[in-house]
Amino acid sequence: MDFATRHRRRGRTAIAAVVAAATVLLGNVVLLAQPAQAATLLSQGRPVTASSSEGAGTPAAAAVDGDLNTRWSSIFEDNQWIQVDLGATAAVSQVVLRWEAAYATAYRIEVSNNAQDWNQLHSTAAGQGGTETLNVNGNGRYVRLFGTKRVGGYGFSLWELQVLGTGGGPPQGSGTVRVAGSQGNWQLLVNDAPWQVKGLTWGPPATEAAQRLPGLKAIGVNTVRTWGTDAGSKPIFDAAAGNGMRVIAGYWLQPGGGPGSGGCVNYVTDTTYKANMLAEIRRWTTEYKDHQGVLMWNVGNESVLGLQNCYSGAELEQQRIAYASYVNEASRAIHAIDPNHPVTSTDAWTGAWPYYKQYTPDLDLLAVNSYGHVCQVKQDWINGGYNKPYILTEAGPAGEWEVPNDANGVPDEPTDVQKRDGYLQAWNCITGHTGVALGATLFHYGIENDFGAVWFNLTPGGEKRLSYYAVRQAFGGTAGGNTAPVITNMTLSRTADVPAGGTITVNVNVSDPDGDALTHEFKVGGKYIDGSGTLVGTPYSGSGPFTVTVPERLGVWKLYDYVRDGKGNVGIDTKSFRVVAPPVQGTNIARGKPATASSYQQVGNGAPYPPSNVTDGNNTTRWASDWSDPQWVQVDLGQVTSFDRIQLIWEGAFARSYRIEASDDGNNWRPVYSTADGNGDVDNLATGGSGRYVRLTGTQRGTGFGYSLYEFGIYRT
Repeated sequence: MDFATRHRRRGRTAIAAVVAAATVLLGNVVLLAQPAQAATLLSQGRPVTASSSEGAGTPAAAAVDGDLNTRWSSIFEDNQWIQVDLGATAAVSQVVLRWEAAYATAYRIEVSNNAQDWNQLHSTAAGQGGTETLNVNGNGRYVRLFGTKRVGGYGFSLWELQVLGTGGGPPQGSGTVRVAGSQGNWQLLVNDAPWQVKGLTWGPPATEAAQRLPGLKAIGVNTVRTWGTDAGSKPIFDAAAGNGMRVIAGYWLQPGGGPGSGGCVNYVTDTTYKANMLAEIRRWTTEYKDHQGVLMWNVGNESVLGLQNCYSGAELEQQRIAYASYVNEASRAIHAIDPNHPVTSTDAWTGAWPYYKQYTPDLDLLAVNSYGHVCQVKQDWINGGYNKPYILTEAGPAGEWEVPNDANGVPDEPTDVQKRDGYLQAWNCITGHTGVALGATLFHYGIENDFGAVWFNLTPGGEKRLSYYAVRQAFGGTAGGNTAPVITNMTLSRTADVPAGGTITVNVNVSDPDGDALTHEFKVGGKYIDGSGTLVGTPYSGSGPFTVTVPERLGVWKLYDYVRDGKGNVGIDTKSFRVVAPPVQGTNIARGKPATASSYQQVGNGAPYPPSNVTDGNNTTRWASDWSDPQWVQVDLGQVTSFDRIQLIWEGAFARSYRIEASDDGNNWRPVYSTADGNGDVDNLATGGSGRYVRLTGTQRGTGFGYSLYEFGIYRT
């Protein structure tokens, strides 16, 4: 945004503040004005939608929240609208428009019973802004303001859209959400209407909910799930309510997240932690209990399973019992504050349910995260003899921890097509448990574009995949439109022994349902080398088959092909390949020879790392020095010998600056090679010399660790 734009925005804010103040000071007279017939305010807190929103801070819901300090504003174009759902047919007798400075000079008020066929109640081409009180006469469930001409260069903006009359749906607050029915014949009711949870877990910032939730609603989503609730949650509650959607509001407890998660808590003895978390739960339940965006409260996530990372044996059992008892205490506290919303608790396995059955009786329903096991949940429920329904709070295709390893020993990630089918299968298994499974929030609506995102996100980088359209199909969303490319096969010419820095040939079979022209982008990920989920581009050429350049660092990498249709859709497939040291012509005369070093790491994970590892011919063992400069490692060839080439295979802790020297006696050294621009990986040095001893001296480390070398190869042709 340029300087002039910033100043226009500041000027607009000042004008808006004046208008808001005037509205508050003068609006009491208008607020008290009533139509001739007895009428009530029907619109406040009702579901509301709009043709557009200027940003996350000005959602449509702000126009019916009763707050004259919040507003809806559209994009900066004519022909924008905002409509409110009164819940049932009403006799509309008055509409009050409380404009911000950006008002409509021309607009019309319309009413409809189905939000498709509209009858006009009022129109004008001489709107004055400020507060406009319009006495009208019409019947309908939906009332719409349609702005056709703006006063200036901004959009249309309302502090409040108030519709008065008689009839409509029951008064809005949060309403009532409850689990109704009996054993094996339950349903979730929202304001006494059935509600099947058709949801997604929520990944973007809560502040983006206003711009994103309308798109999710269009594909049939009615619920989103969060893992934590606090002051920052309001935008997502507001946006959900504004779109007729709901939120499964989470409360995070340690050790959340199941296997591999941290934050151990002693639920038997740590009264301080439990008291603090209970206070937080009470605080935010009180804050949001009357918000119509709330569907239910969800206490904890995968902690029954996760406690195995903290305890074992009899102590683990006692901790799990104490945790389940604490969840029950939290459930009672929530019910005391908010009797109108159910409470559940999520874990990573149905093995947690026996603890809830015995120690957490105040839960209204059960919940579980399940992927490859999702179609077994029904039988687990039957076998466990449970007397409460359940929801799936995460579900989707098989995860990294559930699939077999591929030929390179890393998890064999499902293809795009398999993931698509995985979501459909999961939903079919959930809905197949009629009267017990009340729906699911499938995993995951996120925009990250890393290793985990490619595995699970429906929209990595904001681009729609086959899985996105599978969810649309499952939830009965609006069909049609452009859809994602379909990759049916991806093969690599080499997968087990690709020379570092070399190339592989990649064949990809892909089609586009809409006949769009497709482009390819290749990325690599080193998750199984250094734990990083980052994906980075790698050079490639051709138009299919493709010639792709691989990294120089040794280990198992993953290659990703992003196939785009130019319409916001992407297909992604991935295969693993193992990078090995390039073959070197000649004989490695250092193999098996004695090696010494200035230091070596003798303690720590995997230690010791002695210098002898650099001549053992094994690219998985290494020498590692102390964490200081300089350090050296040298090989004794046994006698003065000539050599033609040196190959250094670095671990991640490489040398930025180093030199290689040769000596006949171990005292007097001759230079062979030096660099101040080392980048690790594999250094193939076409450098010859002679000597009995060959020494590598690192003078500047490339990382905060020491120097670490897999192999110090010295070759003679």
